[in-house]
Amino acid sequence: MSATVATKTALGSVNPARLDSLAARVQTVGERPALVVSNAMTGDDLGQVPRCTPDDVAAAAARARAVQPAWVATSFEHRAAIMLRFHDLVLKRQDEVLDLIQLENGKARRHAFEEIMDVCLNARYYAHTAADYLQPKRRQGVQLALTKVTELRHPKGLVGVISPWNYPLTLGISDALPAIMAGNAVLTKPDQQTPFAALWAVELLEEAGLPASLVQVVTGSGAELGGAIIEQSDFLMFTGSTAVGRTVAAQAGERLIDCSMELGGKNALLVLDDADVDKAVAGAVRACFSNTGQLCISIERIYLPATLWEEFSAKFAQAARALTLSPALDYSGDIGSLISAKQFGTVTDHVQDAKDKGATVLAGGRPRPDLGPHFYEPTILTDVADDMTVFAHETFGPVVSLYRVATEEEAIARANDSEYGLNFSVWTSDPEHGRSVAARLQAGTVNVNDAYAATWGSIDAPMGGMKASGIGSRHGEHGITKYTDAQTIAVERVLPVGAPDGVSPALYARAVTAAFRLLRRVPGVK
Repeated sequence: MSATVATKTALGSVNPARLDSLAARVQTVGERPALVVSNAMTGDDLGQVPRCTPDDVAAAAARARAVQPAWVATSFEHRAAIMLRFHDLVLKRQDEVLDLIQLENGKARRHAFEEIMDVCLNARYYAHTAADYLQPKRRQGVQLALTKVTELRHPKGLVGVISPWNYPLTLGISDALPAIMAGNAVLTKPDQQTPFAALWAVELLEEAGLPASLVQVVTGSGAELGGAIIEQSDFLMFTGSTAVGRTVAAQAGERLIDCSMELGGKNALLVLDDADVDKAVAGAVRACFSNTGQLCISIERIYLPATLWEEFSAKFAQAARALTLSPALDYSGDIGSLISAKQFGTVTDHVQDAKDKGATVLAGGRPRPDLGPHFYEPTILTDVADDMTVFAHETFGPVVSLYRVATEEEAIARANDSEYGLNFSVWTSDPEHGRSVAARLQAGTVNVNDAYAATWGSIDAPMGGMKASGIGSRHGEHGITKYTDAQTIAVERVLPVGAPDGVSPALYARAVTAAFRLLRRVPGVK
């Protein structure tokens, strides 16, 4: 198959032969039609991958399962060494994948680099912590010293990963890394718009020493392959919209397999009345416009006290207008392109609907066809009412609405008045007060005096959503134990649990009652 490329000079280190070599990693059981991948910056064809079928998914699952038992037999030290070599390879060869990410997704390079950091953080973290999280653990037995109890962790077997287009490297491989460290094989399907970054990552994992076939990549649409992936997997990790997540959860439930999901958000930022306005404005720019707003944890609602309304809104609008939109494959641009005509249409429709119903545009509100077909200016709206689409629905673009509040209590209540609860942000000069406000917000992660990176990057702690924003979490201990089954083994010594031979049930009951009353007062006995 041949990768069609429209503008060679604008592709950085990427060329048709390289794209073809990545596409060739996708194995099919027969001839398949090509699935064309577009250059998000220009709308031209970038390359192509096979349009896989459920038969290809089944074959990929079989290949992965065939090598998984040998992988389980390897030591954590061996697995960790591979992860750390992968970490180093990603850093060494980042320029190529940064070009890939920008071309597939359209984002600015500074935001693409966040994906490099995330993948390396995950690889290093689980290389160093997997053994501690998953090693056999002694648990207290029912008869204390007479009962020896051990908790074991066994890999699920085959983990399915379905990832979206907005972070093609991060979400294409980072969730797979702890699954691999736990001893699983992985069957992953990147979004059909952004397959190349994930394929690149799997290539580097194998170069780092991962057994060939342990991680299988299938390419195609979620509608065509999602059911087959769920059917073949022992656990499913899904990142995407809440609507699709409900369907995926139902399908996983039918098979009685567990799943973890990060879903949609309508995230809120609260500026408290003691906040440093300049710092809050800079934070809001990052919170709202990073990744061209195509970030599950980006901010689409900002609540401001009346005392700061004029200063904040004026400075925020000025800062948004000063951002540089650019298709360049370098660090010169602040904001990149939206990924596709579909996403561009959603952003355009939401803004136009708001304008038609009386919203005010403080900044942006216009497409930039001079830069590319999917460029849209960072947009700030006020006077947004609840009959406007943008009020409660996720835009997933560079659009944010400002709301005036009379009190801090009102800000908290309005922030929580949403079906979503993924990531919120609080800005204040009193960090302890900010922490207390954060604890009252119904979101899985809350950043105080940061946009989103503090919680996302602190991967020793869980990251997930409340309410309709997801189930389960990634990162930390749960981020790897979820890919395992817990097994408890109890070895009884000397006496069985229950009345010994020759002891009447009544006497046994009296003895146990007395023992329980005594143990109630013994420190350290659970």
